[in-house]
Amino acid sequence: MNYNLPSHLPDLPIYRKAMDIIMLSRSISTYISQDLSYLNADGSEDNDIYFSGDIVQQSTNLAPEIINAERERYSEKKHKHLERLERLTNKLYSNCRRLERSKSSGRDYLPILKGELKSFRKLQRSWMLTL
Repeated sequence: MNYNLPSHLPDLPIYRKAMDIIMLSRSISTYISQDLSYLNADGSEDNDIYFSGDIVQQSTNLAPEIINAERERYSEKKHKHLERLERLTNKLYSNCRRLERSKSSGRDYLPILKGELKSFRKLQRSWMLTL
């Protein structure tokens, strides 16, 4: 993979917001996974623990899609990256809603992440118009 980032990328608000979301989702996931890592009384594990990993994975994939869309020269390929970014954002938001129903005290921090995702979506819409 080519790691030469476009020089204007760190200045993009959407890229900075994606980096904030990555840090926030990692922190929340760590907090939640500590609560959900214990086995239930019947020896089964809590299925919500997987959603905490999903939010980290999906948020980590936001920035590379932004980079790929910025680098792409052809509009068809740009649109594919934009569609992936939209899907990632939607999945991330739905996994936040799922985790809000979990039995973790870390779920109280999920509205902060959802608020960041809402502002990311607004930035995403305006950024998409510039490509």
